[in-house]
Amino acid sequence: EDTGEYSCDTGDQETRAALSVKALPVLFQKQLKDEEAEEGSSVKFQCELTKDNAAVEWRKGTMELFPCAKYQIKLSGHTAELVIHNVEPEDA
Repeated sequence: EDTGEYSCDTGDQETRAALSVKALPVLFQKQLKDEEAEEGSSVKFQCELTKDNAAVEWRKGTMELFPCAKYQIKLSGHTAELVIHNVEPEDA
């Protein structure tokens, strides 16, 4: 968001320069860990990113997961979290 043209003006003269900011990639600082849970319980997956509030997608296999009664998805600062409620054998 800092990319753009900047200038300095004295009233009689002006100088301009462009700023181009190359965004760094979002990396995982803390990876997901394998979990075990009893049927009917809840399980939480959590990972830590190098950037605040980065766009993330949660997936089970190739299926993208969305917030609903079963899946609670949170993104707070550097931490992305998925809670699966009322787990069933099909959730493995």
